[in-house]
Amino acid sequence: MQKVVTAGQAIVDGLVRNGVRHIFGIPGVHTYSLIDALAERQGELAYLGTRHEQGAAYMAYGYACSSGRVGAYTCVPGPGVLNTSAALCTAYAANAPVLCLTSEVFSHEIGRGHGILHELPDQLAILRGLTKWSARISHPSEAPRLVARAFEELTSGRRRPVALECPWDTLGQKAQVELDVSARPMAPPLPDPEAIERAAKLIASAAAPLIMVGSGALGAGAEVLELARLLQAPVTAHRSGRGIVSEDSPFGLDLAAAYALWAKTDMLLAIGTRMELQFIRWKQVPSELRIVRIDIDPTEMPRRPTEVGVVTDARLGVRALLEALAPRLRKRASRETEFQDLKARARREFEVVQPQLAFLDAIRAVLPRDGFFVEEISQVGFTARFGFPVYEPRTYVASGYQDNLGFGYMTSLGVKVANPTRAVVSVNGDGGFMFGVQELATAVQHRIGSVAIVFNNQSFGNVLRDQKTTFGGRLLGEALRNPDFVKLAESFGAAGYRAATPGQLRSALERALADDAPALIEVPGEPGAEVSPWPFIHRG
Repeated sequence: MQKVVTAGQAIVDGLVRNGVRHIFGIPGVHTYSLIDALAERQGELAYLGTRHEQGAAYMAYGYACSSGRVGAYTCVPGPGVLNTSAALCTAYAANAPVLCLTSEVFSHEIGRGHGILHELPDQLAILRGLTKWSARISHPSEAPRLVARAFEELTSGRRRPVALECPWDTLGQKAQVELDVSARPMAPPLPDPEAIERAAKLIASAAAPLIMVGSGALGAGAEVLELARLLQAPVTAHRSGRGIVSEDSPFGLDLAAAYALWAKTDMLLAIGTRMELQFIRWKQVPSELRIVRIDIDPTEMPRRPTEVGVVTDARLGVRALLEALAPRLRKRASRETEFQDLKARARREFEVVQPQLAFLDAIRAVLPRDGFFVEEISQVGFTARFGFPVYEPRTYVASGYQDNLGFGYMTSLGVKVANPTRAVVSVNGDGGFMFGVQELATAVQHRIGSVAIVFNNQSFGNVLRDQKTTFGGRLLGEALRNPDFVKLAESFGAAGYRAATPGQLRSALERALADDAPALIEVPGEPGAEVSPWPFIHRG
């Protein structure tokens, strides 16, 4: 279908055609023509204005992580793009399909260094360094094809962010455009039968296998659980893979329980994971360990020593393994009681991590099984990595290996927009929460009912602990002067609660979730009062 439209209108048409129903952003002069095109399609695509470009990008990230759908945002070029770069690198680290739509200076001024408003020396190069793929739309007729290409990249292979920029003047330029251009995502590679046979032979001979899953296995939960039962092997995850096998299943082990098996593990079956937990957190690799990997990204295979690498989608790969293993294996004795005992023992060991664990227990008691828990770089967030049980995939939202301080609350708003009927809770330190506090206004304006729990210990807790234990108690930059968080929330129009005990937190959270409206719960604490969670994460 050909039509005379602006580049902005062609871009928005491409978003609608590819199923985008929400977009986050802040308008600016460089993107007026794009914003106007979005206004024309308000019934098909909801625009949610934010208070900071970083907030818009993190909301798109939360939207993508929690739903598996593309999370889209728009921003002005130059400082606007740079304000979103932390969220883009988070999406890259966590394999999230996030689409950045931005502008550029006038097309004839790009690269000339005249000091045009928001000019960067090479914005496209910056975007290419932060994304899987980035491109510039130089004429309206290019927009449908490049938007389609963006969605092909977002939904094919390893999912990571992409970016499209369109110059200021080009966005408003009109031309005859062929709008009916469809994205054609590439099918995942089929598993190599020879590699599957070699993998099955190795796995069948293993006496003590361990299955590690990451975000690449999010769509393969049923197959992974079937494999775990066949092998009588435990399944563990670090962050993004949690809930792929429910942690109330005998086979789903948190990282603290799984570590007890690590020293005797002779086969690591790594599915859609970088194995950060084993090689960076646990470090002490068993001498007899053999590794079989399933990953859709072939560049992952040489990064760790691997006996067999199978380049394919997790579901296809595990299904092929199941078929190859079935004739090789006799029915194995159940280890379910052993795994349950391991989990109970690990819980007794990390029970000392207080008061964080008691507050996490209160949250878990209230949050529905399918509710979302957004962690944050905080003492409670770190403890949650082993102390907060996760029952369904995608419901534990983290920031991948970037561990970005301040991402949590902003991300949680995007999670709630993508999942409006499900409960969403974020746990925040006082320092991290202040990175995105302005988005309380966004939550109230758009009625986004995410609940922020702010643990206020008046400090950057890790900095305080490290300066005390490693640097002779020389303190600098660790102490924080904070507002009254309850009054602050109320000043924005959100509900505010204060909860000094786990019981009070449970009651406040029950009320906040029942209201399904923007809310903040402050949990006061003392600097340095938390027991360190790190001995249970950095076991090596």
